[in-house]
Amino acid sequence: MKNLIDINFDTYSDTPPGKDPDSSSPTLRRYHKVLWSKPLPNGVNFELSDDVSNAYLHHQSKMGEFYLSSDAITHTYHYTKSMEHILDQVPKAELDMFYRSTSVIGAYTVFPSKRIDRKMTINGARGLNRNIKDRFDLTLECIRRHYANEENPLGETLRRYSAFFDLFEDFAGYVDFFLLQDLVSDNYSTVKFYLPLDNFERSALPLDVAEYLTYRELVLDFVSARNQRILNSV
Repeated sequence: MKNLIDINFDTYSDTPPGKDPDSSSPTLRRYHKVLWSKPLPNGVNFELSDDVSNAYLHHQSKMGEFYLSSDAITHTYHYTKSMEHILDQVPKAELDMFYRSTSVIGAYTVFPSKRIDRKMTINGARGLNRNIKDRFDLTLECIRRHYANEENPLGETLRRYSAFFDLFEDFAGYVDFFLLQDLVSDNYSTVKFYLPLDNFERSALPLDVAEYLTYRELVLDFVSARNQRILNSV
């Protein structure tokens, strides 16, 4: 089974030019299906199918019906206009390295993809929310607070998808299922942030080159560690 997952596979390598690996890389889709088709904390097998019409991945059992899509959980801000004044001070070769290093399976997860009441999905909400700006450490903090019934910038969206989060019973169950242990403390009580949190008051984006480089280092450390967990899991 280990041969089914290449943790160094570049998801852009089988994605058509101009397309997004989340929707267009067949290998990434297969990797998600292999990795997350496994028992939930309650023992029920979360079997995923990729042959349901208009669904990236699909699950249906006594636990309910779920439509899932892929989402990148690292962001290099490579093409973020408001970051240009910072990225212009970083060598292009380093930016390209960061971009490619986050194009492997350790940098992706799945979230529910079906809109509820015509409102945004988790993918959309975390990208557009100014307090999150697609940072996964901040997203994970919102998920932690969701399980703890604490208010957070994604609270309304996460509550809409509570049936999905209920599958994992609690925050530790969610973290363990998706192999996110390297982004939380040993007792699962806190998230390890790439940059200071300040209760979501400060900008989610790095404020200068030093912060960007710190952010980059910690993101790459997380992807590398999660890649190894993925390899060990299969």
